[in-house]
Amino acid sequence: MKIQAVLTITGKVQGVCYRANAQTHAQKLSLTGWVRNMPDGSVKVVCQGEPSSIESFVTWCKQGPPAASVRSVNVKKQPLEDEKLFDSFDITG
Repeated sequence: MKIQAVLTITGKVQGVCYRANAQTHAQKLSLTGWVRNMPDGSVKVVCQGEPSSIESFVTWCKQGPPAASVRSVNVKKQPLEDEKLFDSFDITG
């Protein structure tokens, strides 16, 4: 059963290739969704996939790419009911 997670990542996460690295990692885990920079300096992710893949992704997000300095990762998980799944994992915004 697939789930959805919404993540808000704070710290030095913009201007350090966080989104591109997150996209690559999410694709390796067969996750779908998106990642984007937010006006407040955080990065937001919505991802859908198997719970174990999402757990692996969250673990990666807490570290991020080498140039990042992650302060916190807020995670909200919810089951997928009749929601349309994303077709890919994209960088938006």
